[in-house]
Amino acid sequence: MTQQQGLDRRAFVRELVARCPDALVVTGLGSSTWDVFAAGDRPENFYLWGAMGGAAAIGLGLAIAQPQRSVLVVTGDGEQLMGLGMLATIAAQQPANLTLVVLDNGHYAETGMQRSHTSLGTNLAAVARACGIAHAAEIRELQEVDALAQRVHARQGCSFAQVRIAAADLPKVLPARDGVYLKNRFRAALGLPPF
Repeated sequence: MTQQQGLDRRAFVRELVARCPDALVVTGLGSSTWDVFAAGDRPENFYLWGAMGGAAAIGLGLAIAQPQRSVLVVTGDGEQLMGLGMLATIAAQQPANLTLVVLDNGHYAETGMQRSHTSLGTNLAAVARACGIAHAAEIRELQEVDALAQRVHARQGCSFAQVRIAAADLPKVLPARDGVYLKNRFRAALGLPPF
């Protein structure tokens, strides 16, 4: 896959978030955070700053703690490669309300656009299936966002989507970087007190 191939990541994220207004959203480091924020900030979005590799783990903990809510993790291929072992842990837990979406441009965008393992043959959807996540798919068309959003709403099994996006340098749209503020805002959205 070349840099020019793939979906417009911001358009895909905008469509997905719009179709999942009730989901709790956890974002990975960098582009996924900017894309979710650009789609519309809300207290139910939990943006990670400087926690590379941690989005899937936080999403798993949140899905277990909030089983009545849909949890949507939006992260990148570089971050998911760093947290590859979490796929096995997620599969072992099988939270029915967790959907993990990996925006895969085949590059480490945050460190200089070096090629990532996904451009060198690693298929993250196949890895997720091998770990035991039965519903793991590759997405290459924008219209596939509808079926993905339906899975988020259904909460009928853990899901994984590897979304093939173009390696584009889009303008940064940055949410607040205050971790305490973001944590407390998210807790308040869940009806929990700050701490």
